[in-house]
Amino acid sequence: MATVLIIGASKGIGLATVQAALKAGHSVRALARSATAIRVAHPKLEKVDGDARDQDTIEQALAGMEVVIQTLGVIPAPSLIVFGTQLFSRATRVLVGAMEAGPVKRLICVTGFGAGDSRGYGGLLYNAALSLFLSQVYADKDVQERIIRRSRLDWTIVRPTILTDGPRTGNYRVLVNPRDWTSGFISRADVADFLVKQIDDKSLLRRTPTVTG
Repeated sequence: MATVLIIGASKGIGLATVQAALKAGHSVRALARSATAIRVAHPKLEKVDGDARDQDTIEQALAGMEVVIQTLGVIPAPSLIVFGTQLFSRATRVLVGAMEAGPVKRLICVTGFGAGDSRGYGGLLYNAALSLFLSQVYADKDVQERIIRRSRLDWTIVRPTILTDGPRTGNYRVLVNPRDWTSGFISRADVADFLVKQIDDKSLLRRTPTVTG
């Protein structure tokens, strides 16, 4: 069993990953702005309130950890369409720098299908929606991926397709070869299931799998 730092742990994929990691027997440190409000109680869960972009916060959160799962997200808002965000790149730059300077080298990061070299593989409607509504957000995810790819860490970048609030099914596809990449739907619980499996599975080191139902 591992000691795992989950960043962005208070909702969405992050919260589902906290629950999945605890169920698998791992010890979890959950970092988020409102981590102490997480409605999960477990003897192996530590909740830490903090900003993922803050150097001191990240350095302290990494102490004693073996694996980091980064599951940052943004709340949909009209301002994101126009102005975008720098959350992903800024937080990742801080995290990678701190990990490279310390003993924790395993990083599992969630970005999204359409980030990096998966851009344009989603089909006409998916690509159009990404271009119209999320181009600025995904531009920052592109930077996030470049920071990780250029690092010396043992990284895996996970790109889920369209997210749903469905249950964990365990019935999803992991697409590594670009010729297989396609859009689809996957529950946050199934994404979390896949992320937790990567804690012990090193077969996708320095790969960028797409996960879809």
